Amino acid sequence: MRFLTAGESHGVKLTVIVDSFPGGVQLDHSFFNSELKRRKVGYGRGKRMQIEEDNVKFTSGVRFGETTGAPITMEIENLDHKNWKGIMEPFANKNDERAIYKPRPGHADLPGVIKYRRDDVRDILERASARETAARVAVGALAKSFLKSFDIEVYSFVWEIGGVGLNFEKSLKSVLQKKIKPSELHAFAESNDLRMPLEDRKHVYERIDKARTEGTSLGGVFTVVATNVPPGLGSHIQFDTKLDAQLTMLLMSIPAVKLVSVGGGFFSSRLTGKQFHDAIYYSTKRSVYRKTNYAGGVEGGMTNGEDIVLTCFMKPIPTMLTPLPSFNLRTLTCENAVYERSDVTAVPACSVVAESMLAIGIANVFMDKFGRDSLAEIEQYFRNYQASISKLWKKSI
Repeated sequence: MRFLTAGESHGVKLTVIVDSFPGGVQLDHSFFNSELKRRKVGYGRGKRMQIEEDNVKFTSGVRFGETTGAPITMEIENLDHKNWKGIMEPFANKNDERAIYKPRPGHADLPGVIKYRRDDVRDILERASARETAARVAVGALAKSFLKSFDIEVYSFVWEIGGVGLNFEKSLKSVLQKKIKPSELHAFAESNDLRMPLEDRKHVYERIDKARTEGTSLGGVFTVVATNVPPGLGSHIQFDTKLDAQLTMLLMSIPAVKLVSVGGGFFSSRLTGKQFHDAIYYSTKRSVYRKTNYAGGVEGGMTNGEDIVLTCFMKPIPTMLTPLPSFNLRTLTCENAVYERSDVTAVPACSVVAESMLAIGIANVFMDKFGRDSLAEIEQYFRNYQASISKLWKKSI
């Protein structure tokens, strides 16, 4: 499944084209819009989220609510564009209104103007904006719709924002030791605007409010999980076919994500081999199983039948009400960077985007394994594969 997004933060719309998606997948239009609504949620978000409705419009590849196998085109209108006419129009006369000449530290601003030889930072920041992730969430909804046919679900939950909340290492260990189900944490997270499975969240809200008052921003930690993923997806044969390499690349492509840990990777260096690795057991009742999941569901670049567990560390948003020092591209004088409307924190929203990227990654390797022309064909290959695994253990006995 290949996809390409286009559009700027304050342009007319975001557009995404998805190719090589199987025919015969039933789509629920309301599900796509509900996923985009989840991306907008989060205490600490800016006023932009109050402007945009983020409704997906399908213009190709879907007929009678079912994918046809043709390229799928989705569009998401930028309602804020009406406030930027004459500035973000493709052939508007050039003017300095809302032009930016002071690059912001931590953004694509300075590397972008150097690479593309632009004299207005807005040419870079409009595309580098996290607004683009709305298009990815639309693709993620497509991937989730496909995976649903095979009972594969993707969850996420936030551990910390600005260093407060749940102790992420202790909480993550509870998940990897199978003391708590990801679905339970997800259900709890969905009930609040921090997406955090925590009863008393007052101190987290206070931390965000304090950051807003100080004119700064906050990052955080969240985990994303895919359940009921069959073993054998991905490969150990070549470096670029290893699933953990593919998934971490997808998650690292999300703006502000600076670190991705697979399973217990973050604390693995502090444990012994006997403490970290997941022993393998077999019984006629349960077949092959593990009591722990420190590997995060991936061994040797392939799924092993356990939940896929990845933890992401998001940096503080680099656009701040009290900007850091920078310089003026025109005058070459040292000045503070410009302030462009932004969030205090977007960790809850980032976790939703991460769900989409994980779903896209799992859907891709699933189709690599079982085909991609039609859902019926894929289902047949998948059933045959499941039956062959059962026969494999019986043959061993």
